[in-house]
Amino acid sequence: MTAYAIAHIRPEAVNEDILRYIEEIQSTMEPFGGQFLVHGAEVEVLEGPFPGTIVMIGFPDIERARAWYASPAYQEILPLRTAHISGEAFLVEGVPAGYDARRTAAALRTQAGL
Repeated sequence: MTAYAIAHIRPEAVNEDILRYIEEIQSTMEPFGGQFLVHGAEVEVLEGPFPGTIVMIGFPDIERARAWYASPAYQEILPLRTAHISGEAFLVEGVPAGYDARRTAAALRTQAGL
């Protein structure tokens, strides 16, 4: 099942560390099948406050996403970003093929006794 590395970041001024991070991140993802799905796009906020932007990287599965994040290559460049850009980062699994939210709602309705 596809997994995603997602970061909600609030970039400050561009500097050499940030540029190096951007230049090198691609090569850290490739051995794990990672590819950018969202990077550098303007966010169109529809509800609530949302400062900053989103970065989303897709991986074939959660194991490879975890392995990428923990890899020596990524850990080496990670401080280049975290020292200059505030934000949150997380991994999340996608839904399986054929997922239907109505089944989830029905299960939740049953669990809640509604």
